[in-house]
Amino acid sequence: MHIRNLPAVTPRYWAAILAASMCGANTGDLLSHNLHLGHWRGLPPLAGLFLAILWLERGSRIATEAYYWLAIIVIRTAATNLADLATHDFGLSYVLSDLGLSALFIGVLLADQVHKQFRAPVRIASEPVIKLPATGMPYWVAMLMAGTLGTASGDWVAHSIGLGFGSIVLVAIFGVVLLVAWRFGAMSMTCYWASIVAARTAGTTLGDCLASRHGLDLGLLVSTTLTACMLAAAVVLWPRRRLAARATAG
Repeated sequence: MHIRNLPAVTPRYWAAILAASMCGANTGDLLSHNLHLGHWRGLPPLAGLFLAILWLERGSRIATEAYYWLAIIVIRTAATNLADLATHDFGLSYVLSDLGLSALFIGVLLADQVHKQFRAPVRIASEPVIKLPATGMPYWVAMLMAGTLGTASGDWVAHSIGLGFGSIVLVAIFGVVLLVAWRFGAMSMTCYWASIVAARTAGTTLGDCLASRHGLDLGLLVSTTLTACMLAAAVVLWPRRRLAARATAG
C-alpha cells in the first residue's frame, strides 16, 4: 500500500486494531454461522475481496486509510474462520493449534525479514511517530497468521476460564504488552507483532462476549454492527496525525 494510505502507529492505531479484532471475530462467525458458509467456503470470496481492495488502493489517487482498515477486517475475518477450521473441523487441540500457528507465524516473520522493512520514525513537532512496516504481501501473510493465532488463543482462554474473566485477563495482557512495547521496545518489529497478537487474542474473547449467550448475548448481527461502529469511531473521530513524509509506494 502507498504510505499516504497507512496509519501511524499511535494510541489511535491500537484502539482501532482492538476494535477491528472484535469486529473480525464477529464477521468470521457471521459468515460461517448466519450465512451458512462454514469455516472454509467463505475463504475464497474473502481472498478475492482482499485482492480487490489492494487493486483498488493501488490505482486510487485519493489518500485514505479506508483501504488499510478494510483489508484488516477481511484478513481478520479469514483468520477467525481458519482458526475455527483447525480446532473445530479438523479437531486439533488448542495446544497443538497454538504451537503450530506460533511456529508458522515466526517462520513467516523470519523468512520474509519483515523487521528490515520497518521505516525510521518520522518526527512531528519533535515527537517520534512510528510508521507501519511496508505492507507488501509478507506483511499481510503475517497479519493473517497473527489473527489466526490470536483467535485460537482467545478461544482457548475462553474455554479454560470463561468469556468474561478471560476477556478481562486478555485486555490486561494486551495493555501490558503494549505498554512494554511502547516504553521499552520503541515498537520494534518484535514488539509490534507481539502487540498485534495480543490485540487479536483479546479481540476474540471481547467480540464473542458481546455476541454469545455466555456473555452479553447481543447476537452476531447486533454485535457485528456495534464493533464495526467502534472501529469507525476510532478511525474517523480520533484525531489523525498528519505525517510530513512524502507519500511513496510501500
